[in-house]
Amino acid sequence: MQSPSNVAANAKLTPPTRVTRDLLRLPEPKGKVVAAVYGFRDQTGQYKPSPDSSFSTTVTQGAASMLVKALKDSGWFTPVERENLQNLLTERKIVRALETPQDKSHQINLPALVPATILIEGGIVAYETNVKTGGAGARYLGVGPKSQYRVDQVTVTLRTVDIRSGQILNAVSTTKTIYSYELSTGVFRFVNFKELLELEAGYTRNEPSQLCVNEAIEAGVAHLIVQGLQDKMWALKSEDDWHSPILQAYLKEKSEYLSQLDDTPVAEARHDSMVGH
Repeated sequence: MQSPSNVAANAKLTPPTRVTRDLLRLPEPKGKVVAAVYGFRDQTGQYKPSPDSSFSTTVTQGAASMLVKALKDSGWFTPVERENLQNLLTERKIVRALETPQDKSHQINLPALVPATILIEGGIVAYETNVKTGGAGARYLGVGPKSQYRVDQVTVTLRTVDIRSGQILNAVSTTKTIYSYELSTGVFRFVNFKELLELEAGYTRNEPSQLCVNEAIEAGVAHLIVQGLQDKMWALKSEDDWHSPILQAYLKEKSEYLSQLDDTPVAEARHDSMVGH
C-alpha cells in the first residue's frame, strides 16, 4: 500500500490567502487607529457530528486572535490588549511591587495604557453544512470512477463602535464557502469462475474550516477599512492612493452588492408600489 505524501513536515507560517495579500498591500493610512477587541465569539452554538459532538465545536474558538492579527497585518489599526487585560494588569502590579521606597535608584516608571479609539465587535454568526452536495459516477463491466462534493458556508459579522458615543460606525458581513470533494475509482469484476478482483483508489480534499473563518475575518477588516474611507472616518496618507487597484476592487465588490439589492423582488415590488402611488 502506498503511503500518503508528506506524512511528516516541518511547521511553517500559515499559508496566506488572497485577502491576506490584499491586507498587506493596502495603501498607507494618514494615521493608525487604536482599536480594541474584547472578544469575537462563536455564536453558532454548533458541535461536530457524533461521536465528537460532546467534545468539539464545529468552528474555531480562536477567532478573536485571528481578528487581532488581521487588524495588525492591515497596517491601519494599532490593536491593544483587551481580551486578556487582567493578565496585563497583574504583570504591571508585579512590576510596581518590585519597587522599594528605600532604593530610589531602581524606580520603574510604567507608561500609561493606551486607550482605544474604536471597539471592533462581532462574531461567527453562522456555519451551514451541506449547503450543496452532489456527485457523479459511472461503471462499465465493473470498472469506473466516482466523484462527490460538498459545500459548507461560514458567515462572520464585524462592526466598529465609537467609544465616545457608542455609535455604530460601520458594519459588514462576509461569507466564505468551504469545499470538500472526493474522487475515487475502482475495479470490481470476476477474473475467473471463483476469483474476484477488487481494486480501489481515491483522493479526498477538505478545505480547512479555520482558514476559511480567517479569510472571512480578513475580508471583513478590508471592507471596514474601505467603508471608513468612504465615510471619511479615516484618511489615506496620499489621496492619489484612492486609485489603488486593491481599494477599487473592494469598492467594485460593494457596488455589485448594492446592485444585487436593487434587482431583488422586494426592491422591484417597492418600486412598483411607489410608481402606483
